[in-house]
Amino acid sequence: MTLQQDVLKKVLLSNGETIAYRERAGGDELIILVHGNMTSSKHWDVLMEELDGRFTILSPDLRGFGQSSYHKRVSHIRDFSEDLKLWVDALGLKDFTLVGWSTGGAVAMQFCADYLGLCHKLVLLASASTRGYAFYASNPDGSPNLLKRLLTLEEVEKDSVKTVPMQNLYDSGNREGLKAVWNALIYTHKQPSELQYEAYIDDMLTQRNLADVYHVLNTFNISSKKNEVSHGQNEVAKIQIPTLIIYGDRDYVVPETMTKEIIEDFEGRAKVVKLSDSGHSPLIDDLTQLVNQIELFI
Repeated sequence: MTLQQDVLKKVLLSNGETIAYRERAGGDELIILVHGNMTSSKHWDVLMEELDGRFTILSPDLRGFGQSSYHKRVSHIRDFSEDLKLWVDALGLKDFTLVGWSTGGAVAMQFCADYLGLCHKLVLLASASTRGYAFYASNPDGSPNLLKRLLTLEEVEKDSVKTVPMQNLYDSGNREGLKAVWNALIYTHKQPSELQYEAYIDDMLTQRNLADVYHVLNTFNISSKKNEVSHGQNEVAKIQIPTLIIYGDRDYVVPETMTKEIIEDFEGRAKVVKLSDSGHSPLIDDLTQLVNQIELFI
């Protein structure tokens, strides 16, 4: 299938935000792809091209990413999932498979917990945990102080080890710095083509909500567990649709401990696939393996 990668459509939502999205035409089966942090719908390009032609595929830019607006700052993952619901309603979409990658996994889980009956299958790809993605204060040597979790947005914004250096890369348009981060954590074994990588960096630099995303990941919790920043209400129990959890065996962004939290909180309801020789971006590490698993599940 051919995808016009840089042709985006836009929808004005009733909350005043504008959501841009990519679409690949196909058959009657509908897939919605929800991207993660430091990305947008652009980063789904290779998967959108490779999935079978029986699928029609749509992928929105979340608020504050890509070509979508960022009029109001997000304060909870639910802000993203509510945008997703308004976008789905505006386009009249239903009976779809929802695929969430990394932060997008948290957004997809919140959507499925809140809006029953729209999504009939859920795929979590290298997803943030049902219990959030913790951010900790730093020790003098720069290592995380696991005894002191950051509690507020202000603390996250002032974090001198992760937030401030990353924000500086964005503010200065430091392309080589962003590549260094991705090469160290994500593209550790394989990298996109030079042209593709440059397009991805262009895309990363559209993000306007880095600290806000860190904060909503830190406070996200749909489990039954209590942590320092939020007490989960076991919203994950509402997700009763077929669910596939996919993760790589060498993911340096989402550790296996977080994936095991998701598996535990789904209480046996989810199918689990561990991809061999794959990291946080199976789209680049082993696209064929990823496509096969998604198509087999759907």
